[in-house]
Amino acid sequence: MKILVLKSSGNKNGSSNMLADEFIKGAGSKGHEITEYNVIRKNIKPCLGCGACGMNGACVQKDDYENELKRLLKETDVIVFAFPVYYFGWPAQIKAVVDRFYSHTMELTGMHKKTVMLTVAWNDDDDTFAVTKAYYDKICEYMQFENLGTVVGKGCGTPSQTAGTVYPKMAYELGLSI
Repeated sequence: MKILVLKSSGNKNGSSNMLADEFIKGAGSKGHEITEYNVIRKNIKPCLGCGACGMNGACVQKDDYENELKRLLKETDVIVFAFPVYYFGWPAQIKAVVDRFYSHTMELTGMHKKTVMLTVAWNDDDDTFAVTKAYYDKICEYMQFENLGTVVGKGCGTPSQTAGTVYPKMAYELGLSI
């Protein structure tokens, strides 16, 4: 199975990347082909909402999404969204990727991709993740993606805090289950 891990933290050794790396170890041990793609290090512009693509064509923006990521998304079986929660939602970098799905919504929807969400936040209450989880669930429903699982790392403000929790192991086991 081909797995695309979309990392979107500016902190290379941060908590969300720790979960992503553990997921990769688990999935990798099963022999899956894994591609890591750090969206924060790429030139991915936000959707202009111009409609030129017609939800099923080329985007007018010739950035890394159009030139690289769009192809990777089409070729993969599983999309992994790995990100820290910023102000109770998805960070702009990963949100820009999801917004750019617009240019090939019809195609992606018809491919019935599988997805995973790995996320962390400093706060340790359920309310912190309510919007994040609701958004993920809605994207899965709308795009006809099959949710293979989530790891929601509560109280993971620093990598040392995260390392002392159950969440890295949960990410590893989720990868192993794919």
